[in-house]
Order: sequence, then structure tokens, then C-alpha cells
Amino acid sequence: MDEFKKLRGDHCLSVFVSHELKARLIELAKKYDRTTADIVRALMKIGIPMMEGISEAEEMMTKEYLDLFRKMRQVRRLKD
Repeated sequence: MDEFKKLRGDHCLSVFVSHELKARLIELAKKYDRTTADIVRALMKIGIPMMEGISEAEEMMTKEYLDLFRKMRQVRRLKD
């Protein structure tokens, strides 16, 4: 059984954006002969995995940086 009970209209999402961003989305939709909703859906499909990858990379970088910092501190203690 599904964790979420699907309701009519439950998949809708309202998002407030700047006038500039809305204008850019409308321009893209006109350029590629699509609806604005199609453009937003496409950008979300592309952007979500990209953001997840960036987030994972940031976590890895932070961990590696902290490990390097700890090693440098240990080396400094050994020299003293």
C-alpha cells in the first residue's frame, strides 16, 4: 500500500518567483514552443539530480577538508 494517499490536485505546487525569472521562463517557453509549465517541469527534472550531486560533492569536500586539517594539526604537533 502506498505511503501517501493520492488526492485529486494534490500534485500541484505553487511557487512565487521574481518577475524577472517568470519573464525568462516565458521566453524559454515561447522559444521552444512549449508551455511555461513544461519548461518548469523540465528544469526541475534536470535541476533536482544536479542539486543532489552538488550537495553530495559539498559534503565530501567538507569531510575531506576536515580530515586534511586534522592531519596537518597532527603533523604540526609532531614537529613541536
